[in-house]
Amino acid sequence: MGISPIQLLIVLVIVVLIFGGKRLRTLGSDLGSAIKGFKNEMKSEEETSQPQQRVSYEQRDDGVIDGEVTSKDKTV
Repeated sequence: MGISPIQLLIVLVIVVLIFGGKRLRTLGSDLGSAIKGFKNEMKSEEETSQPQQRVSYEQRDDGVIDGEVTSKDKTV
């Protein structure tokens, strides 16, 4: 149960009647330039990104803080 070519043609005619040819052309060019800009930014991000260094648990120099609850505060 897909969309037949006749149904696509009807939808296309309705869209052209609603928006007009000039407006569709500008929408298409704006969409194309947005996609092109997105691709360029993704490419530049891949080139400039640095590989992340993984630090094992043993190599970390974080101090562990132990705590103890002495009283429970019941104020809300």
